[in-house]
Amino acid sequence: MRKSTSDRYGSVAITIHWLTAILIVVLLSTGFNAADSADSATKAQFLRVHIPVAVVVFLLTAFRVFWWIARDKKPDPVPGLPRWQEFLARNVHFLIYAIIFIMVASGIGMMVLSGAGPAVFGGGGALPDFRDYAPRTPHGIGANLLVLLLVGHIGAALYHQFIRRDGLISRMWYRGARSRVESR
Repeated sequence: MRKSTSDRYGSVAITIHWLTAILIVVLLSTGFNAADSADSATKAQFLRVHIPVAVVVFLLTAFRVFWWIARDKKPDPVPGLPRWQEFLARNVHFLIYAIIFIMVASGIGMMVLSGAGPAVFGGGGALPDFRDYAPRTPHGIGANLLVLLLVGHIGAALYHQFIRRDGLISRMWYRGARSRVESR
């Protein structure tokens, strides 16, 4: 279990990052599909995936925050990175974490206030119209903001990879056996 160094992320941070990224794609897909579905049974099927995956993303994100605070440090900024880009990157990451926590809270709020748990997991009853519950608004806004932030995050990573060519993406990937041998 490698911790981060001044120039790259450690294996724990890398694993959490990529696992969370994959699960967020699943969340966005199932969430938007559930919201767009007129059929209650189809909506419930999407939610049966969406809700447990959301719990896992919440736990991974909470662990990630704990990891940064208590166990590890983030690498130094990329050399030569303009201050405004460093500021923007730091704030985009913060907003992604904050939106994840807000989305979880609003999702729990919708489930509790609507009483939809039995309809989703127990197979009984009709699903309520989630638009009738106040947490639906921040949940929907959060999903759209998360999409925008992720597009910006991915766009910035691709900019660094293909325009700046500064190796930023390699900081968030596992070291191969060759790079371990070369670094000795």
